[in-house]
Amino acid sequence: MEMNPVGWVRGTRDYIGDVQGEYQKITWPPQAEAVAGTIGVTAVVAVVTIVLGFVDFLLSRIMQYLLS
Repeated sequence: MEMNPVGWVRGTRDYIGDVQGEYQKITWPPQAEAVAGTIGVTAVVAVVTIVLGFVDFLLSRIMQYLLS
């Protein structure tokens, strides 16, 4: 690691320039595609949540039955 503050400034400037260059390469999806993806992810998360909640409920009942 360089101990010279001028090197830090130069390195930071190079890093920021690289970040800006990479940011310019990004291709953003159209809004309709982003919304559809968000809805899809939300639906999958909801289904998984319901299934895991149901499994948790069943296992809880089984454990209560076995322990009583």
